[in-house]
Amino acid sequence: MAKHRTQYAALPFSITDNGPQILLINSRETRRWIIPKGWPEKGLRPHELVAREAYEEAGVVGKARKRPVGSFRDEKRLTARKAVSCRVEVYLLEVERELNEWPEKGQRERRWMTPSQAALLVSEEGLVEMLLRLGIPQE
Repeated sequence: MAKHRTQYAALPFSITDNGPQILLINSRETRRWIIPKGWPEKGLRPHELVAREAYEEAGVVGKARKRPVGSFRDEKRLTARKAVSCRVEVYLLEVERELNEWPEKGQRERRWMTPSQAALLVSEEGLVEMLLRLGIPQE
């Protein structure tokens, strides 16, 4: 039985006059719509890690909540033949700035949309459910 690993993900959002907007990016290999995520790193708390991942992968700067909003299961493909089962903890990240240049700009596309539009585009079932029930709580 394979061991489950943990990843941490940012769910970048912004509150507009039309309600909450979610920022999705696409994955580099399959071009699926996803949220920025990464592996745990020594010396970084999860909310700090997701803020850095959001900067590197989506080109946004903001404040990540200290507690996860939820989690979902995902299969992370490591190689063509190897995948690992992951539990992905999701942290809301309120976007304060959107950058024109960021580390993975040439490798990814980013797009703002409503939570229900995002739910139609992502493929992880647990993330779909999270987006559909998303109420952005005040800290």
